[in-house]
Parts: sequence; structure tokens; C-alpha cells
Amino acid sequence: MSIALARIDDRLIHGQVVIGWGVPLGVRLIALVDDDVAVNPWEQEIYRMAVPPGIDVEFVTRAAALERLRLWAGDAKPVFILTGTVEVMAALVRGGHGLVHHVNLGGIHAGPGRRERLRYVYLTDAEAAALRALEAEGTNVTAQDVPTSTAVRMRDLL
Repeated sequence: MSIALARIDDRLIHGQVVIGWGVPLGVRLIALVDDDVAVNPWEQEIYRMAVPPGIDVEFVTRAAALERLRLWAGDAKPVFILTGTVEVMAALVRGGHGLVHHVNLGGIHAGPGRRERLRYVYLTDAEAAALRALEAEGTNVTAQDVPTSTAVRMRDLL
């Protein structure tokens, strides 16, 4: 296995991601996919500070992530793929040769054109359509802020 979780969370790495998801899933690598963070050592250091010993962090661009998906999927250690946007996650799912089967919607906060779907998920109509399309193509898309809460299917967010 080893893609333990593919999550969209616009806050990227923070306590809920690491302690709430990473630790219970036994994650040994967080792959943060963000073109800007991948080339910004200062931001990388800030995110690294939120990660406990025993969990590695890899900062990669979208293009590099597409190249590394097979490696992550075949890795013996559980990998947590994290993006900040629906657009980037959709690109990984579509370009990932069927390696990402489930997408978790975490904290996607209010912004221009977005409307509340759950207290922690705000989506534009275009983002909702992109996620519905992923679901129609066979990807399981659910919203779940923490592992102990009930997962909500994408089709129930509309």
C-alpha cells in the first residue's frame, strides 16, 4: 500500500494533520505538494517544525509529485499526500495512474466564490464540480475533519 491518506487542507501541515491523522495512521512521510512551498526553504522550515520526530516531510511541486506517485504507492512506509487546493489534488488523481483511490476533504476555508458545504469545507461551484467528476471517475471523495468524526460523501455535500 502505502498511500495512507490523500488530503486537501488549505492550512497544509498543522497539528490536526500531524497528530489527528498522521500519528493514528502510522504515517512515516508527509508529501506536501505545493509549487510555492517546494521552492521556499523558509516556509519549509516553518512546516517542518510542526512535524514530530519519526515522520519525514518531502516538499514537492505538482510535476515532481506526479513523477513520485508510483514510488510513494510502493513504499513500505505509509505516505500522507497533502495539497492545499482541489485543483492540485485533482491533477494528482487524474495523472496518477489510478494510484490515488480516496480523497479526504479537510480544512477548505471560506474564500471568494466559495460557499459553506460543512463547517470546515467551503467550495466554489467549480471546485465542487471537479470533486464530483473525480467521484464519477471512481475516486472515493469524502469530507472528514478528524478521524473520529463521520466521513461525509461528496454527493451529500451538495
